[in-house]
Amino acid sequence: MTHLLHLDSSPRDDRSISRTLSKEFIANWKAAHPSDTVTYRDLGHHPVPLIDEPWIAAAYSAPDQHTPEQAAAIRPSNELVDEFLAADRYVFSVPMYNFSIPAGFKAYLDQIVRVGRTFSVEADGSYKGLVTGKKLLIITARGGSYPKDTPYYPYDMQEPYLRLIFGFIGITDVEVIHADNLMGGDDARQQAIATAQSALKVVVSR
Repeated sequence: MTHLLHLDSSPRDDRSISRTLSKEFIANWKAAHPSDTVTYRDLGHHPVPLIDEPWIAAAYSAPDQHTPEQAAAIRPSNELVDEFLAADRYVFSVPMYNFSIPAGFKAYLDQIVRVGRTFSVEADGSYKGLVTGKKLLIITARGGSYPKDTPYYPYDMQEPYLRLIFGFIGITDVEVIHADNLMGGDDARQQAIATAQSALKVVVSR
């Protein structure tokens, strides 16, 4: 039995393409893998707290040294990290905002990328990811298209960053499926959605 963590990060509701695609994927996955379990978190409608000074003090000190304020500040992060580590696979839907990711999803990453929990600093100063043996599927929705070897590729600070940050904590088995060029007109939009849907069905069948 596999346990999935499913996150949506768009603040939109039914109008969100990324939400729609991830919802369809999870429905198809459950139909194909009925014994698997899914935990769902809606970052777009229920954002996590931003980190602050008490959080930073708590993250870089031993729990038995925490003040009540620091313990309260780090508690949501501990819960999010526990939830994250409990999953075997991840399905994250992430729209592109200003060539990168929504602020709410960045806040989530800040809560789970934790020294001693999801990465460590080795004696020689190098970093070591502690989250191993996991698989990540990222579903994006993007107004434009940013293929490699084109002048538009440098604008894509979404996929490279997500691959980097998850690789940093040890997750290197990452598949990214884009619904892109959504602002290219009705035909291009429908084609992009259909292409993404087909690609997601292939993931389920594998």
